[in-house]
Amino acid sequence: MSRAGQTKWRSAFLGLGLLTVSGSGVLAQQSAPPAQGAPAAQSTSGGGNLSEPVFRVSKNEASPATPVSAPVAAPHPLDPALALARQSLALMQAEIHDYTAVLVKRERIGDDLGENEFMFVKVRNRKKQDNQITVPFSVYLAFLKPASVKGREVLYIENQNEGKLIAHEGGMKRMLGTHFLEPNGYLAMAGQKYPMTDIGLENLVVKLIEKGERDKGYGHCQVDLIPGAKVGGRNCSILQVTHPEQKPHYEFHIAQIFMDDEWKIPVRYAAYWWPKSKDEAPEVIEEYTYQNIKINVGLTEKDFDMANSDYNFHKR
Repeated sequence: MSRAGQTKWRSAFLGLGLLTVSGSGVLAQQSAPPAQGAPAAQSTSGGGNLSEPVFRVSKNEASPATPVSAPVAAPHPLDPALALARQSLALMQAEIHDYTAVLVKRERIGDDLGENEFMFVKVRNRKKQDNQITVPFSVYLAFLKPASVKGREVLYIENQNEGKLIAHEGGMKRMLGTHFLEPNGYLAMAGQKYPMTDIGLENLVVKLIEKGERDKGYGHCQVDLIPGAKVGGRNCSILQVTHPEQKPHYEFHIAQIFMDDEWKIPVRYAAYWWPKSKDEAPEVIEEYTYQNIKINVGLTEKDFDMANSDYNFHKR
């Protein structure tokens, strides 16, 4: 990494609590996809109009290892991002007990890019004491839209119900009843890229760290920090990782992690594949955006009880 690149990362991460962001962020509307495959800039401030900030990318080159008697690994452009992710994970594990939010999800399954799905989520994070689980990871989902999923409810509590999730459909399909399903089974995974057990902010950070460590093994990439973005009206900075050249082992062309500047947690993740032509935008692989987040609201057992009178698990 050049001296200028090191200075840029150091000043940027000071602003996020690791290492004051200098420069202005870029957040704009575009009427057409940018050439050469930059994700289109849009607004993510509520309502369900999800979109991407314009980004800029700077090349980071590894500085040579300091001459010592034993070999020393050269720094990798992803090292600051991984340090930030680990700091964020430690913060969540120590300080965030539960939260509610509206999750907006869009995934490509095979060749098909699905619609944006909106769901109200309640999440209670796993807590341990003396290496024993004292609070199990727990999730409640209520699907809001589109019409094809509206009314669906799902519950999952770690180590309960024989490891199964509880679900029912909405609308006329509610007459089919409530079912206990294996999280990785065919029915539970229909139209889903990942099992429900992977949902939540804490799991998102864990997965991002795993992706980052794999990426480091493939050599260098381009990494940029872009301040000045917003998600749901909250100030964020974007950590962007770019693989300019397509190779079989890469999982994405561009990945963007939107970190909340105040909370130091990721509130949006989006990944894109290489464009089919130079005049097209990159193809969406997956997008997950957490809006209207309320932290430590005091969720109780009732919030994860299928008998809760506010839920519809026993209604037809």
